[in-house]
Amino acid sequence: MNRSPTTRSVPMLLLAGAVSVSLAACTTSVAGSGAAATRPSSPATASPSVSSPSSALGERTELVTGLRAPWGLAFLPDGSALVSMRLSGEIVRIPPTGGTPEPVGTVPGVVTSAEGGLLGLATSPRFESDRTLFAYVSGSPTNRVVALRIAPDHRSLTQTRVLIDGIRTADRHHGGRLRIGPDGNLWIGTGDAFLPENAADGTSLNGKILRIRPDGTIPAGNPSGTAIYSSGHRNVQGITFGPDGTMYASELGHRTWDEVNVLTSGRDYGWPETEGVAGDTGQPPLFTLHPDDASPSGVAYAGGSLWMGALGGQRLWQLPVEGPRATGEPIAHLVGEYGRIRTVEVAPDGALWIVTSNTDQATWGGTDPRSGDDRIIRIELPGQN
Repeated sequence: MNRSPTTRSVPMLLLAGAVSVSLAACTTSVAGSGAAATRPSSPATASPSVSSPSSALGERTELVTGLRAPWGLAFLPDGSALVSMRLSGEIVRIPPTGGTPEPVGTVPGVVTSAEGGLLGLATSPRFESDRTLFAYVSGSPTNRVVALRIAPDHRSLTQTRVLIDGIRTADRHHGGRLRIGPDGNLWIGTGDAFLPENAADGTSLNGKILRIRPDGTIPAGNPSGTAIYSSGHRNVQGITFGPDGTMYASELGHRTWDEVNVLTSGRDYGWPETEGVAGDTGQPPLFTLHPDDASPSGVAYAGGSLWMGALGGQRLWQLPVEGPRATGEPIAHLVGEYGRIRTVEVAPDGALWIVTSNTDQATWGGTDPRSGDDRIIRIELPGQN
């Protein structure tokens, strides 16, 4: 793997260099360059962009309360959602209008750790006929992605097969986000298992974006003929796609920069030699944010922006984009209102559902749970009827 400093062809972005935004003693930046640019050496300053408590967001509705350590969320064709409980390995169903969670079943073989357990979920694109849900499971001796069959009455589940195994496990840095892409394949974000060298090791599934078919086989076009699509990632907990197929991933950094990247086949994203704009190896990020303001997890695309949950930053980030370009500065919403935000998904009606993560005391950047935590909130976006 080539990790020497290079001049790279990168997506055209709105701003050259890095724009840092001071947010109440915090700093946020947008990093980018022209079509043949080197990494910026130091960020420039810009004005803050922080929303008032309700600006740019529509009506908010609390759909469910009392969840313990929720992590992944996947919508079903009827508009209801399945939610994973990290610590218990349970999956519950949330009706489209909210209400009491309905038990579905417990995924076998889940092994919990500081950040591990039952993590991301993704619904089969043919769910109405195959009743299949995909789940990222922290286990022993390795992490894996499995296929589950959900009963027609949503009251039981059965594991039908293991799609991919051999993802190294650890106490932390599991990654865990799943997403079905517009190509029909299953995309998987993994962490470096708290061993940074894994991210640069082409024989390791850790610190990578993986792509497999829903049956677990390797799709044509994967650059190495394996499940690995891209490398050099520290801990990927968010994956989403824009309407033109552009793929975005959110990545937790170490102490300096978190990243949002545009993913390209076969590319190296720099970790562990480079973190955000600190370093000169790998692909430069689309956005960088300080971990105190972000520690990003789930991300979704809607209405010309990425919407990204922040754990340590305890806010919802809006990141304006068009394809592989940033089109504006990051905007912070809901700062401190709901605590840590783990997951953000777009519902079938176009609203955002956000999942809080305040009862997950074992993880880092914690906050005391609020009364009713954890919860799922529905948020209407500007222009939504």
